[in-house]
Amino acid sequence: MQHKLLVYQVLPRLFGNMNPTRKESGSVAENGCGKFSAFTLARLKALRSQGFSHIWYTGVLRHATQTDYSAFRIPRQHADVVKGKAGSPYAVVDYYDVDPDLADDVPCRMQEWQALIARTHAAGLKVMIDFVPNHVAREYQSVAKPTGISDLGEKDDVSKHFSVQNNFYYCWGQPLNLENITKHSSYIEQPAKATGNDCFHATPQKSDWYETIKLNYGIDYCDAGGRSEHFSPMPRTWMMMLDILLFWASKGIDAFRCDMAEMVPAAFWQYATSEVKRLFPHVSFIGEVYNPSLYRLYIRSGFDYLYDKVGMYDCLRSVVRGECDATAITQVWQATDDIHTHMLYFLENHDEQRIASDFFTHDGQRALPAVVVALLLRTNPFMLYFGQEYGERGMDKEGFSGVDGRTTIFDYWALDTLLRAQAVPQQLTSTELQLKKCYEKLLRIAAEEKVIQEGEFFDLMYANLNRSDFDTHTEYAFIRHTEHDKLLVIVNFASEDKFTGVFLPAHAFDCCRLSLCNVKACDLLTGAVVELPLRRDAALYVDVPAFGMRILKFSV
Repeated sequence: MQHKLLVYQVLPRLFGNMNPTRKESGSVAENGCGKFSAFTLARLKALRSQGFSHIWYTGVLRHATQTDYSAFRIPRQHADVVKGKAGSPYAVVDYYDVDPDLADDVPCRMQEWQALIARTHAAGLKVMIDFVPNHVAREYQSVAKPTGISDLGEKDDVSKHFSVQNNFYYCWGQPLNLENITKHSSYIEQPAKATGNDCFHATPQKSDWYETIKLNYGIDYCDAGGRSEHFSPMPRTWMMMLDILLFWASKGIDAFRCDMAEMVPAAFWQYATSEVKRLFPHVSFIGEVYNPSLYRLYIRSGFDYLYDKVGMYDCLRSVVRGECDATAITQVWQATDDIHTHMLYFLENHDEQRIASDFFTHDGQRALPAVVVALLLRTNPFMLYFGQEYGERGMDKEGFSGVDGRTTIFDYWALDTLLRAQAVPQQLTSTELQLKKCYEKLLRIAAEEKVIQEGEFFDLMYANLNRSDFDTHTEYAFIRHTEHDKLLVIVNFASEDKFTGVFLPAHAFDCCRLSLCNVKACDLLTGAVVELPLRRDAALYVDVPAFGMRILKFSV
């Protein structure tokens, strides 16, 4: 029955790392590293049993690192153009290879990865990986590309700033100048290539994505008339990137999370997604697009799902923090109502601060009402970031990352909560265990309840404005419904318990096919049964705990 995507995002480098050293800026030898083998069939089956449909393995492709693997004929990268000891997963150095850090036996890393793909499928989960199309590492060099495939930049005319047949942009013959990054750098790049975040001069700032170089999809960003598109003849980069997508689809990848998709022209995506789906119809594309005015363009260009970061994520974060009313949730879903099945909701990922960090709420429990909204509001996908279910705080000083409320993607590290959960579960606190149990219940509701998988949605907020017994600043209510089953969801973002009155307008009876009667409703979280009097244009009253919710299922 499950149609609603439930995605578990995980950084393999950290997930299976049981080394408790956690030295700031420590090497892989000092701090250790998770491996593909840590994802045992039992662990994967456990994730599937919790309701997840997909697992997003973040950082699988080989990326720039300060760790020396030259003994395995893997080129060593210059430290001045690598962020952190482990390096960013988004500075890919070989699209056809996988991260040697993750292998038990480095020469067999691809076989180990393919074995993990097979285990994941055997557990009933689909496999998602990153596709990073906008930029690559400064020292990109494929040592694993198939026979007959040219390397990126191999055939470029470096005398030209822009050419439709070049893979990169070149900074008018100037050498790369890293003086803003590190003094007296010995790294040489002549001529300089444009930096990944659309920095088209030779002297990037520390805030730039200086470890990456921008890929050329046929757009001249610096011509005399301003930005211009050159898509005919087809840019060489288009065909090379399609080859990469097809390479991984052929190895069993079910979905691609496309990094900074909006920095790559929609015309390319229309070409690439249609070709991939023609050969692999089951493959899905999830796009990282932050400009709402571009959402519909990228959906038309072949994306199945898009991040709803600047919409639902930003809204729910603000509601949790008391910075805006819960009524804002209505405005956000209405803005994408025509494309709501394409919007992926989340409360954490590798870019955002942890809920329990000092920068967000200090406490994972406080955001559970927001999790319920993101998870149960519509039939669209939901994503959970590993450690979120235990209240991981992200307040470690790991090295390059620093204390920023995020889990590092740049350093060798181990997560405190996962260390205990995987090695000594009895050391988990009662709060952590309670939070984990709540997430498991919510995920199973989303995965197993037909009314969530297929049901329609009715927002009750418009009928509860300006009512003394319903606080629209901290409460949100909606109905999910099929022909027979109904789900009344009420969440409380406040720090105190509420006895709240939810007004049911006559319109809700018509749309949700409700009957004038008393029904016995089961709270799917607690199992408690309550009697609800269903009356047109009248309120029904229920207790809702602080930072809590009621998920009341009944039939008519």
